[in-house]
Amino acid sequence: MKKDKITLALVDDHQIVIDGLTALLKGHDKFQFAFATTNSSEVVELMKDNPVDVLLTDVMMPKLPGNELAKQVKEKHPGVKILALSMSGQGDMVNEMINDADISGYVLKNIGKQELITALEKIAGGGIYFSEEVLDEMQRAGQRKKQNEQAHLTDREKQIVRLIEKELNNKQIAETLFISERTVETHRKNIFRKTNTNSVIGLVKYAYEHRLI
Repeated sequence: MKKDKITLALVDDHQIVIDGLTALLKGHDKFQFAFATTNSSEVVELMKDNPVDVLLTDVMMPKLPGNELAKQVKEKHPGVKILALSMSGQGDMVNEMINDADISGYVLKNIGKQELITALEKIAGGGIYFSEEVLDEMQRAGQRKKQNEQAHLTDREKQIVRLIEKELNNKQIAETLFISERTVETHRKNIFRKTNTNSVIGLVKYAYEHRLI
């Protein structure tokens, strides 16, 4: 027999977010809350006595981040669908949560009531839902990864990029890494060539865009 309501659980380290979301869905004939908590480390235990269809979880939480929580939930309660909530659609994080925890969706906290309801209904029914902004960021993350692989900077070159961003000169970099200035200069030339940049500003911009620093 088909269930009358979709049972939700909510975890966010900000009580005001919990209050807002529960108020948003309160009284809706399709949803009911099993529990809501600001303590991510107690979610798995709470699920033992409170069956849940969909878990709405914040991503950036101090005690147990959303990506780690999602892994634990999937391990202990594989039938629970997971919808991640975040202030920003970090493509790398989204991909990690898809690959490691098989999340069913990821939305930004700026979405409206109707989009949230649509996402929850779709996920509870076995589908997936990702906000447009999140899909765009996932695509950009994929492009960054591809470009990083094409640039193929070594670990040493990445170290030097980070030190260049801190405005260290060749002599200071050499002293920090215990290598010669000539070696640093060779690395710098290779870094500029691989990243197709020709100035420190251009290199630092590239490094930020490709999450190297």
